[in-house]
Formats: sequence, C-alpha cells, structure tokens
Amino acid sequence: MLRSGAFVRLWTAVTASGLATWALPFVLGLAVLERSMTAVELGVVLAVRTAGFLVAVPVAGVLADRHPRRRVVLWSGLAAGLGTPLIAVGLGRSLVLMAVAAAVVGAGQGACRPAFQALTAEVVAEDGRRRANAAMTLAVRVTTLVAPGLTALLALAVDTPALVVATGVLWLVAAFVPPAGDRVVVPVARRRFAAEFGDGVREARRHPWFVAGLGALTAVIATGYSATGVVLPLVSRDRYGTGAVLAAAMTAYTVGALVGAVIAARRRPRAEGWTALAGLACYGFVPLSLLLPVHAAVVIAAYVVAGLGIELFNVPWFTAAQREVEPSKLARVSSLDFLLSYGLAPVGLALIAPAIDGFGAGVVLVVCAVVCFAAPAAAALVPSSRDFR
Repeated sequence: MLRSGAFVRLWTAVTASGLATWALPFVLGLAVLERSMTAVELGVVLAVRTAGFLVAVPVAGVLADRHPRRRVVLWSGLAAGLGTPLIAVGLGRSLVLMAVAAAVVGAGQGACRPAFQALTAEVVAEDGRRRANAAMTLAVRVTTLVAPGLTALLALAVDTPALVVATGVLWLVAAFVPPAGDRVVVPVARRRFAAEFGDGVREARRHPWFVAGLGALTAVIATGYSATGVVLPLVSRDRYGTGAVLAAAMTAYTVGALVGAVIAARRRPRAEGWTALAGLACYGFVPLSLLLPVHAAVVIAAYVVAGLGIELFNVPWFTAAQREVEPSKLARVSSLDFLLSYGLAPVGLALIAPAIDGFGAGVVLVVCAVVCFAAPAAAALVPSSRDFR
C-alpha cells in the first residue's frame, strides 16, 4: 500500500487527525496537573467537544455525499485546526472561550470521519481496501502506544499552550494533505437534510448484516467499554494495590489491537463476518477478568485478547461497508455507524457509575459480560452476516 502516493497522502491525513483527536485530552490533562485549568473545566471542555462531534457527524455524512469528499475533509480539518489555538488562548483565562473552541474542534473531528471512510473507497481499489484499512488502524494504534511518552517528553521543553496549538497543526495536515477522490459529483436537486439523511438510513437497512453488526458494536461499546473504563482503575487500586495494572492493561489492549490489525491485513477467513463478530465478542473476557479474583496477568491477557478481537472486527467491517454500500450514500451510512457506536459511548459512561452505586460492580460486570457475548452472537444469526454481504 505504501507504494501508492495517493494512499500515503490519505494515510498521513488520517493518522494526523487520529493523533490530534487523541492528544488534546492528554495535553489538557497536563494542564490540570499544572493547575492551568481545573478538572471540572477539563470535563466541560471534553463534553462540549463530544457534543460538537455528535452534531457534526450526521451533517457531514449528508455533505460528503453531496460534495466531493476531499472538500469536506478540507472544511473539517480547517475548522478543527483554526479552533484549536483558541483553546490555548482561553487556557487559564476563559472557560467559555475554551468551550466554544472545543465545540468547533469536535465538529471538525466528527465531520471528517465519514468523509475519510468514503474517500478511502475512492482512492483505494476494492482488492486493496482491506490492507488499506488495516494500515490506517495500525497507524492509530502505534500512535496511542507511543504518543503518551513522547508528549510527556515534549512537555519538559514546551509549555502546554504550545502543545495544544501543535494539535491544531496536525489538523491542518489532515486538511491539506489528502488526495482528491475519483468520484464525479453529479448535481441533483437538494432536499431537506432530514430527507437525505433518511436515504442513508434506508440504505443501511437494505443490508441486514450492517444493521445487526452495528447493533452488536453499539451494545459492546456502550456496556463493555464503559464498564471497564470505570471499573478497571478501581480494581487496579483495590484488588492489586497498584496503578501498574491499569497502565499495563491499557498498553496490552493496544498491543493486541496491533496484532489484530496485522492478522486482519494478511488473512481473510472464509466466514469473514462470523469471524469479525467473534472478535468483537472477545471483549466479554475483560469484564469477566475484572469480576473474578484472578492474577493480574489474567486481566492483562484479557485486554490483549480484546484488543486483538476489536481489530479483527474493525478491518473487515469498514471494508465491507466500502464494498457493499451504494457509493453515493456511503458517507451517510458511515456517519450512522459513528453516530450510534461511538456516539452512545458517553451515555454508557454516564449511566455505569450510578448503576455500580445502585447494584454493585459485580452485577454490572456480569451484565456487561453477557451483553458483550450475546450481542455479537445474536448478530451472527442474521444470514447475511456470515460474510458481511
């Protein structure tokens, strides 16, 4: 894939956007440590950024099917790139300014996601998309593995506002570097946004494997991801008496995801959809490991398996959508994917803590494990889910 100049440009842009998305919360966390902002202000900024993301995703899906996807990526990257420095300006001075800027950055982040998915289908031929999607997810995983230490080192020489601005530069790279796609946009009569987005929903419903898989993915993220995100720090502290288990488990998840992406790029099983759903179900081992009184190595191993499984799902999932969905509606279907799967994650996080207080961590972890195993199994019962076709 790296022999294709167009793909390398697209890969660079997607990697830059992923790094910028990941880095901002980490850098602002450093600002909390430096007392440039409070933990409450950090929560407000990140919440508003998520809100901007959720509002922009469906709008961008419609726009990316109306206009050239390259142009939508440009608009999105510029919005995020120009909004980011305002967060640095407001740091320690104005929470309102930071919140407004974070909403703009979140909107840019959300708008680029469906456009990038659709642009990949234009830039890469069908027989290379599996490797292309694996290469992109590899870049993101390597970034999350290496970037914390690199950012911490940079913080020794550069102040926090400068690091915030640096994430804006990454967004400008994401805006200007991608290649143009080969899709010819034919002007059509414009309809209301809701009607055009509804066409995307109908296109998604035309593919039963997509509806079933999206339901399973949403269930796993809203329950398993959210529960373990809340419970893992508590288990690391209370059961094992150290934060090292927390750090090791998160690192193990990323390492597992790297291995999963490599496997997904090199091997294509016969029942591709069933294999992908089985990979998604592997996340159920994580709440089980947190529930049972096991050695810390078992928890870490569960996170390796979960990371491996999620990429065995992600790569064929994205590739199948790019292959099966009507090209003129791909951005809208992709926006529906991001809106439901990742958009509902904050809702899960908001509900998990009260559920743990009300019913106990054990009950919540059991329910989450059952959902993580049962939802992909139910999706596999849909006949077209066998091969995601």
